Amino acid sequence: MFDPGQQLRALREQLGLTVRDVEAATSKIADRHRNPEYAISISRLSDIETKGIVPSVYKLYSLAVIYRRTFNEILAWYGIDLGQAAQDSTVLALKQSHLLAPSEGGMAKIPVRLDPAFDLRKTTNIGRMIQRWGIVPLAQVAALLDGEFTFGYIGTEDFTMWPLLLPGSFVQVDEAKNKVEEKQWRSEYERPVYFVESRKGFTCCWCSVKADRIILQPHPLSPVQPRIMRFPQDAEIIGQVVGVAMRLGDVSYDDAPRSATRPKLN
Repeated sequence: MFDPGQQLRALREQLGLTVRDVEAATSKIADRHRNPEYAISISRLSDIETKGIVPSVYKLYSLAVIYRRTFNEILAWYGIDLGQAAQDSTVLALKQSHLLAPSEGGMAKIPVRLDPAFDLRKTTNIGRMIQRWGIVPLAQVAALLDGEFTFGYIGTEDFTMWPLLLPGSFVQVDEAKNKVEEKQWRSEYERPVYFVESRKGFTCCWCSVKADRIILQPHPLSPVQPRIMRFPQDAEIIGQVVGVAMRLGDVSYDDAPRSATRPKLN
């Protein structure tokens, strides 16, 4: 496998450029930006191509534009994959609220074709409904591709965890956390919510396991009734919900199915 310098040399020769051509072109770029760091002398270019010298960001930019390659591609030859930036940024959680800066030229995989059977009204395991992934420029989406997680969609007619999780929300599910944790929870926000698959489909809910039975517990304000199923024969815990994306104010209690038994609100 070629090292970065050999790849740059092969690309230059493929384009029919001499080292003098590159020197002259980079000098013009340096003049345009009024910064001599963009310029690459013949001797420096030879060192980059044959001695493993790593060029500065300015010189990498000059080579990228002259060779008609993206800056990201040239960086990748040196082992820097900007597609990993979103994942790598999670090593430090910032304490202050902040805006997410878009990745310049960043590429990410997102679903571009869903199964025609996908029904917005039903809670669904998104991963099973994706027919094709596509590469598109979209900042921060790459962080969603971590193999430890799957993603679910709460159907527009699923009020199981209303008003904690609204219908139409997307949830991130940690498949490693597929065991029901039992203890005294201090609040509804502390109690884990699980993504469960049964013969009737998927649902997000609180869970309790008693012997060979599992209780699918809705939010106390929800119009949905608790369900008791055989476990694990009739219900499988996909994982714990660890993230959620939902729009506020789009769903009201009046949108709940009329057939459901509704609790009284104080």
